[in-house]
This record gives sequence, C-alpha cells and structure tokens, in this order.
Amino acid sequence: MKRILTIHTGGTISMKEDKQTGSVAPGEKNPLDQWHEEAKQVADITVVPFFHLPSPHITPENMFELSSFINEKIAENLYDGIVVTHGTDTLEETAYFLDLLHHSPIPVILTGAMRSSNELGADGPYNFLAAIRTASSEQAREKGVLVVMNDEVHSAVNVTKTHSSNVATFQSPQFGPIGLVTRRGILFHHTPSAREQFSISSLTKKVFLLKAYAGMERETIELFESASPSGLVIEAFGQGNVPPAIVPAVEALIARNIPVVLVSRCYSGIVQATYEYEGGGMQLKKKGVIFSNGLNGQKARLKLMIALEAGITGIDLTNTFESWPS
Repeated sequence: MKRILTIHTGGTISMKEDKQTGSVAPGEKNPLDQWHEEAKQVADITVVPFFHLPSPHITPENMFELSSFINEKIAENLYDGIVVTHGTDTLEETAYFLDLLHHSPIPVILTGAMRSSNELGADGPYNFLAAIRTASSEQAREKGVLVVMNDEVHSAVNVTKTHSSNVATFQSPQFGPIGLVTRRGILFHHTPSAREQFSISSLTKKVFLLKAYAGMERETIELFESASPSGLVIEAFGQGNVPPAIVPAVEALIARNIPVVLVSRCYSGIVQATYEYEGGGMQLKKKGVIFSNGLNGQKARLKLMIALEAGITGIDLTNTFESWPS
C-alpha cells in the first residue's frame, strides 16, 4: 500500500454551511477527518493540518512555507505521494508555485471543493479520495504538481478556475486535462513535454499584476512605479497590445531595469509581437517588454517573483518566459 502524506490547508473543502444563514465558514473541526478512514482503504495516509485558511488569505509567503515543508518531507523518503487540500480561489496559484519549486518524481496533488461538506452534492469527499488515488498511482510520478477535481487530472501550469460556483470549474484552456479518474484507475492520456524548476531560499521580490482596459491612464502604471516593484505583469489586450497612454510609463520601468512581462487577458491564446502601432505588441517587444507564452496573469506574476529571486535577469529572463510552458 502506498504511503501518502495528506496536508490540509483550509478552504471550502474543510468548511460547513450554516443552514439558517446560508453562510459558509471554517469550524473547529475539519469535516474531512471523517473521510480519513475511507482514505486508508486506498493508501497508508499521514495527515498534517498545516494551515486552516480560506484560500483568499493564502499569500506567496504561505506558498513558499508550504513548498519548503513538502520538500523537507520528501527528503525524509517516507512517502510515495503527497495530497494538499486547498481552497479553490487561489488553488491554481499555489499549485503552480509548488510546481516551479518541485524537483522530485514524487507526485504532489492539489484538490478542493466547490461545495462545503454538508451541502447537497458536496464534492469535497469525492475529490479528496480521488486525489489520494492519483497520488498513489505510479503513472502520476514525474509529472510534477497536479490538480485533481471533478474526475479530471490537470497540470499545474495550465489549469485555471473558470466558473465561480460550478463543480466543473477547473479547466485547462487549449490543452484540456492530462488524465481522468475512473473506477478502473487513473488514466493518463497526455504527459507534459517539459517542466520548469527553480531553486530559491527565500521570497523577497514584489511583483504587481495589472489588467489593461480601454482608456487606461498613464497614472495607473506610475502608481505601481512609486511602490518600488521588482517587476510588473500586464494582462494585455488580444495578442499583446495596450493603450498608448501607458507606453511611456512602461518604458520608464524598463529604463530602471524593472522587468515588464506581458500576457493576454484572453481566456485562450498567447501574446505575439504582431502590431506595429503605438502600444502594439511589435513596438512593445522592441522596447524590451517580455512576452510570456501561454501563462495567465496570476501565474506569470508568481513565476516572475521566483525567477527574480533565483537571480535570473536580462536575456535569460526573457528566454525563461518565452519558452513554451507545457
């Protein structure tokens, strides 16, 4: 029987609904505790209550703390897989953060729930057991950090939350899931062609994320500049275009050696240096803006934080973002 470390961090999967008010909140006891015996029919599990936080409270510092703990436990050579239960609002960010710092073949699986434990149709217990099964699968090894929700297995780099309440919220635009959870077993039909890994000993960089909008003012960028950022990620229009008013402020950041990374605010597709007009992608590329292939804004922010912490700058930083993240 596989040995699986289960780490609880909070979120809806560990909450209950107040039937009188309809509010959902953490309680004194984790509702998943009653499912640990069921999980022990699948694997030899060890349970660690690491955080008890709603996922909007999770910070990159918390992610780094969790990553360090996971790496310490992997070094003990006691576990065949790791499952992390997490709130869904920032689950994709934690999964990707962990993946960037995960160097072991041991699978790390994140899962959560869209409905609290006592709601009709609660999905948490099933997702939890599916994650235990996936972490126990030999085929999950060497695939990095994965997200298991609603009978699907997604890679951390591509998965994103697409619906505010639907249990099928987690999707991987353009690529789809890499595997399925079935009664027969965990069936993988895709394998990521490459993964990125970094090594850092602290997390000190401050990176902001900004979404482009029609009529965007230069002052918007300048507000970020006054906060002395380590870097800035902009979710641009379409293939990578921004309102012309902000271009001088972007240039000012680059002149101060503050990297500016561009992603698309579109659900699918990548940014490309296509348009030559003021604020167009081709012009931005010539000015030194870094184009990211396929990452969404929240993940590009985390990657920029980690890459800068690892001392990656200049052309190496550009190459890191322009490589395909699959």
